[in-house]
Amino acid sequence: MDDRNDDEADNYAERDQAKALREQARAGGLRFEAYLPPALADWLLERVERGMFVDPSEAVFAIVKNFIDMEPHRDLRDELLRRILDASIERSFEDVEAGRTHPADEVFDRLQRRYSQPLPEPARWQKIVR
Repeated sequence: MDDRNDDEADNYAERDQAKALREQARAGGLRFEAYLPPALADWLLERVERGMFVDPSEAVFAIVKNFIDMEPHRDLRDELLRRILDASIERSFEDVEAGRTHPADEVFDRLQRRYSQPLPEPARWQKIVR
């Protein structure tokens, strides 16, 4: 009988794979493919264009390193989360106010058109070997 709770059981295969790969990753690192939704992909590629990162893998490395560095500082993480949530709530109120200027049928029609279209293929970054 599996003694994991429901939250853990929904990704048991991934957890088992992580456990199986840990030793090899400790010795040689880890390669994986990641999908970023359009807004995150745009954010990251804009920073590569500006020279902030050499490529997406360097960005992932830096972002994960920042996350690790923040782990012991729970108070800072909580404050950052609070600010992110406050900004999100503020944007939501602005969106609601903007939505009031459009009839509901128009908004639903626009949403229907947007979500009925298939998503384009995601762009793929190719490592440039020099």
